[in-house]
Amino acid sequence: MMKSTLSLAALALLAATNAQAITYGQADGNKHPQVGALVDYDSKGTAYAFCTGTMISPTVMLTAAHCNPGVSAVKVTFDSKVLNSAVMYVGQYHPHPEYRQQQNDPHDIAVIVFDQPIPAVAPARLPTLGLFDTLKNNGLLANTSYTAVGFGGQERSFDGKGGWTIAYQDSREWSVSAFGALNDSWLRLSQNNATGNGGTCYGDSGGPNFFGSGSGETRMIAGTTITGDTPCVQSNVIYRLDTQSARAFLAGFVALP
Repeated sequence: MMKSTLSLAALALLAATNAQAITYGQADGNKHPQVGALVDYDSKGTAYAFCTGTMISPTVMLTAAHCNPGVSAVKVTFDSKVLNSAVMYVGQYHPHPEYRQQQNDPHDIAVIVFDQPIPAVAPARLPTLGLFDTLKNNGLLANTSYTAVGFGGQERSFDGKGGWTIAYQDSREWSVSAFGALNDSWLRLSQNNATGNGGTCYGDSGGPNFFGSGSGETRMIAGTTITGDTPCVQSNVIYRLDTQSARAFLAGFVALP
């Protein structure tokens, strides 16, 4: 149930110059201050979020390899709204060297490394090795929920002529998705609003899906948003962080649980 063979970032470039983001969610404010926006500028010089990331140590941000900006230095803001006046930090982008668009394991993971710790931001946690396999084997995975966080626009709206558009806000929002399915590299989450779920869309790529929701939400990232269905109404497909593959890459930058 992928967006054909295109990543969310690639489809975003086809759809508009701005990023799209959380569907059927709520304004985040300072609920998830460790979640930041990867920032670029349009032809008018206006800042916008093209991807999302999460601090997993005082100096390391987790994001997606397909967010590759084409340059090593990346601007990031942790302000809840992406504006030209937002506080920006510059870090060095490091994608997985084996990144490729293959579904068994695309290695779609990257980090941004900052020279100095990001102030007043408590890093998120990573899962232990094989956590979701263990939960599945113990029958505990089916009823789990996940809190996605990202920047940009919201759910689609219709023009009355059979077409639809997505508004662009470039602000941090969160939503809750239910568990859908598990395989070796992916967690598939339901973002069907008809069943009370929200989710993600273009520009949320690289952003976190925290394990749990509401009073049960944790600071542990189950996986990073990578792809989904084209209109962003059915599935959020996230890259697992508890696999040996993901952990092998991350071990070069942070201490693992």
